[in-house]
Amino acid sequence: MSTTLLRTIQLNQFSLLGTALIRRRSNNVSVRCCGSQTATTHEAKQTPPSRVAPKNHKSNKLDEILRDYEAVIGIETHVQLSTLTKAFCSCSNNYGSYPNTSICPVCMGLPGALPVLNSKVVEFGVRLGLALNCELSLKSKFDRKQYFYPDLPKGYQISQFDIPIASGGYVDLDIPLEFGGGHRRFGITRVHMEEDAGKSLHSDTEDYSQVDLNRAGVPLLEIVSEPDMRSGVEAAEYACEMQRIARYLGVSNGNMQEGSLRCDVNISIRPIGQAEFGTKVEIKNLNAFSAMSRAIDFEISRQALLYDQGKADQIVTETRLWDEGAQKTVTMRKKEGLADYRYFPEPDLPEVILTQEYVDSIRASLPELPEAKRRRYEAMGLGMQDVLFLANDVSVAEYFDAVIGKGAEVKLAANWIMGDIAAYLKNEKLSINDMKLTTQELAELIAAIKDGTISGKIGKEILFELLAKGGTVKGMIKEKDLVQITDPAEIEKMVIKVVSENQKQLEQYRSGKTKLQGYFAGQVMKMSKGKANPGLLNKILLEKLNAKD
Repeated sequence: MSTTLLRTIQLNQFSLLGTALIRRRSNNVSVRCCGSQTATTHEAKQTPPSRVAPKNHKSNKLDEILRDYEAVIGIETHVQLSTLTKAFCSCSNNYGSYPNTSICPVCMGLPGALPVLNSKVVEFGVRLGLALNCELSLKSKFDRKQYFYPDLPKGYQISQFDIPIASGGYVDLDIPLEFGGGHRRFGITRVHMEEDAGKSLHSDTEDYSQVDLNRAGVPLLEIVSEPDMRSGVEAAEYACEMQRIARYLGVSNGNMQEGSLRCDVNISIRPIGQAEFGTKVEIKNLNAFSAMSRAIDFEISRQALLYDQGKADQIVTETRLWDEGAQKTVTMRKKEGLADYRYFPEPDLPEVILTQEYVDSIRASLPELPEAKRRRYEAMGLGMQDVLFLANDVSVAEYFDAVIGKGAEVKLAANWIMGDIAAYLKNEKLSINDMKLTTQELAELIAAIKDGTISGKIGKEILFELLAKGGTVKGMIKEKDLVQITDPAEIEKMVIKVVSENQKQLEQYRSGKTKLQGYFAGQVMKMSKGKANPGLLNKILLEKLNAKD
């Protein structure tokens, strides 16, 4: 029977590639298959992580509330792994594929199909566990988590229950200065491996929902934090750090808009001084760090208001969604009690056994992580604002490190990257890897300005041309004759000419309008085509302007 079924699958794929439709009929649900009407989506370009969560304008109100109440926040973060294939089969792990084209009997949950573990999932689990300072389980196992969703074809999820691959870790991060600054350490309860479910696509105009199983079986690492966070800002910064770490490690692109990083936030509040936790509420549908911060702050306010009104019993264990349009959380479903997932060991997969040599080899291959990079930049003498900007994106950090590795002064390199280069990339909607300015040329540009070969103004002109067209600093200086004029006699001739041609302004300057010095300096710069050394120019100009005829 199973052989016949598999032959049918191979010979008649079209009948299986249709998107399942779930028709809603009052309280009943029926499922049928039909051709997909969902257009293909293209993989989004990886966007830089948000460095900070935008400030909530209700922060003053929250400050008043938190005088009497303390928020307790924990986060479950699902990181979708950037493996070539799925967790337990050889189907391609491609975001944006046409619906139901990356599926097979294993990820569809068909009878007789057996899972085979992708070793890359274990490697990524170890890498993330080590990065989060966790204790690794040299012997762990997979378990079946039983529950029903229309987009969960097997009727269970392969996950890890009582023996996760990593546990008992922590993460260190810095809060941005605009939110008070400071260093925080948040505990990590566990990291475990599991597979993703499919995706339900709900129609706004029709009475059915579509199911795309391409995501079913895609590997995930779930990171469960300790309930150590106390505000929306702290929670958003924690989630940002999870994204940064995943990207630094190369285990995931971390793009929230693709669902590669998904966060479920658990929030409760309690009166200050109370040891017992309050009633926990879960918030889903958080697709941006700024939304997470706002959703948490709203939920804290909502729960505190109920406490103040003597209605604490109305805070119930439930799942709520964040409504971005209304800027509030709304009830999704109530939880009558703890879910009984009826875990039991996965019978079709062996234990995961790690050797110490394997763990040590992965530890040795870990890159410098965000926290270590921030501390190194701080030790270089950079301010916290510079440190947070540069370490936020791994590509920016690598570019900066390469520039200073070629001899550029640390602060000057940081200023150029954070200033004109960052503005150019933002305007052109490019990543730092897409621009034509190489690290070697930026280092040479900084050196040319510092040693006086060219002025800062000329340096900016060269920078923008290099960003747009590429090329070399030396070649451009030679081609356009941009070498700075440092001969005092030559600059003096230009100053004398400008002063003699502007007698009216000279009289005004000498009668007290000293701000006209800038006018004269500008005229000399114009005459020199921006090549006059600014220091020499101003020195000679002042001598001529203040000279007694």
